[in-house]
Amino acid sequence: MASPIKTYCIIGDPVQHSLSPLMQNAAFSALGIKSTYISFRVPSKDLKPSIESLKSIGIAGFNVTIPHKMSIMQYIDELDDTASKSNAVNTVINDTGKLIGYNTDIYGFIQPLYRRNIDFKGKKVLIIGAGGAAYAIVTALSYEKGIEEIRVVNRSSHNASKLVEHALKLGLNTHKEDFENLCKLALQSDLIINSTSIGLNNESSPIERNYINPNSIVYDIVYKPIDTDLIRKAKEVNAKVVYGYEMLIAQGAQAFKIWTGCDAPIDAMKKALFGIFGEPK
Repeated sequence: MASPIKTYCIIGDPVQHSLSPLMQNAAFSALGIKSTYISFRVPSKDLKPSIESLKSIGIAGFNVTIPHKMSIMQYIDELDDTASKSNAVNTVINDTGKLIGYNTDIYGFIQPLYRRNIDFKGKKVLIIGAGGAAYAIVTALSYEKGIEEIRVVNRSSHNASKLVEHALKLGLNTHKEDFENLCKLALQSDLIINSTSIGLNNESSPIERNYINPNSIVYDIVYKPIDTDLIRKAKEVNAKVVYGYEMLIAQGAQAFKIWTGCDAPIDAMKKALFGIFGEPK
């Protein structure tokens, strides 16, 4: 008897931009795994009934994106250490009716920096945003030694304060700064991270070009478009850039392993995203 096809999905709002279905379906196909991956737009007001519906239809697992990475925690039956430590969930597996939450953004964020052999010692880090992704980012950074300072800038002062509180508990020297000072702070930073969705709809960079230090690293977690305005401006001044798609692939590969127990076929995932032209340089 043929094994049933398992279904996975991503939930968020917005979600139509997501490349996860393309990437994960390519991974399933490459390894001959009978599974399919789709996307569901879930507004915040519908989160609880949507999770109940996914559970009732026997969803095998799912990813979580903006704006649900933190609010979903109350509807998850069990949290892995990655989710507990980061206070956010982006990957869920359905274990015979029990939903277990993980955070693969931690791994996804740090891997591109490891590949560049970044030395964190003495680095001044600027994080723009204070949502679920930012929590995973500070959690990832808490494993690195020697970071001098992390500064958080967010339009909501309350949310920024909560993120700073979380980072301090992880042992990071972290401060909240006024959003109005963003450009000045950027100029003083060694690593600039956009953890918001700014750029997803081709918005202008939150940092003006002449406030990007050529010696800094600019990391934009937005992956579509690949070249956000922030990334373009960083390239114009010859700063080192880290693309959002790199985090997307790394966290997606980790989610794939959680769901299937198999190492993800990274080349197949990249080919699905970039086609015959290959990975951007």
